[in-house]
Amino acid sequence: MDAETHPYARLQPDLILDAVEQAGHRSSGHLLALNSYENRVYQIGLEDGGFLVAKFYRPERWSDDQILEEHAFATELAEQEIPVVAPLAHDGRTLLEHAGFRYALYPRQGGRWPDLDDPDKLQWLGRFLGRIHAVGKARPFRYRPALTPRNLGRESVDWLLASGLIPAHVETAYATLAEDLLQRIDAAWQRAGTVATLRLHGDCHPGNILWTDGGPHFVDLDDCRMGPAIQDLWMLATGDRAEASRALSEVVEGYELFRAFDRRELLLIEALRTLRMIHYAAWLGRRRDDPAFRLAFPWFHTDRYWEEHILQLREQAAALDEPPLVI
Repeated sequence: MDAETHPYARLQPDLILDAVEQAGHRSSGHLLALNSYENRVYQIGLEDGGFLVAKFYRPERWSDDQILEEHAFATELAEQEIPVVAPLAHDGRTLLEHAGFRYALYPRQGGRWPDLDDPDKLQWLGRFLGRIHAVGKARPFRYRPALTPRNLGRESVDWLLASGLIPAHVETAYATLAEDLLQRIDAAWQRAGTVATLRLHGDCHPGNILWTDGGPHFVDLDDCRMGPAIQDLWMLATGDRAEASRALSEVVEGYELFRAFDRRELLLIEALRTLRMIHYAAWLGRRRDDPAFRLAFPWFHTDRYWEEHILQLREQAAALDEPPLVI
């Protein structure tokens, strides 16, 4: 599929601005593409001097029910005065449609990445994550997927091995290593036992947390799903092992002001990290026909990428054998 035939090829500036005006907003004509690859996201200037953010969903990725469930969760959190950027409703509808594209409009919320070296900020983030999860445990998602070793791990590995994308000289090495990792991940889940699952942000990396003088706010619930609480915490624990333990301890201290944290979930951190790495490679592969991906990730098809990916996965095999972080 080339740039002319990809579904997003029709998403031109006139169509984007028409969609915003169809929802009742007078555009100034200002349009700025924001950093997003899975969907297309734009900052739109308005005649009154304000701004909106328009998010056009990737065709065929989520069903309407799944998107509406994302919107409902964000709205539920915002109604509890938790700083999550929720979609705007237009005549009671948050999911809009124009010219075959589904889209949503959001208020513009600026900010910078959080300082994860600051203990006070880590506790602050922990408090809000505790509040998010307190709401998230109230009821399950009905349509959104769950985070499992099968759908992030096994299905990603099987897809990559069938895709023909892995260079022949490393394919056997990848297949053998991936199978070993999947077995280790399953073993980590078994050691953790039956842990609670709840509605999560799902992709709570620092880029999805924006900080202002008033504190943090969370954006982009596009990957919200059912899963263990630690999924929303572990990506905030950066640095070497000692630094990660200190950071996670601060996050959990804030978190437990609103919800108890099950220490058994610490056994899942390296398993979740490994699943994220495996799934990321498959995500890139599944989007290889998107011209934006070819421009942003030109190294994906190279032998060097796969050689380095296998090296990173071997390092993860060693990490899976280490004892869990201590908080």
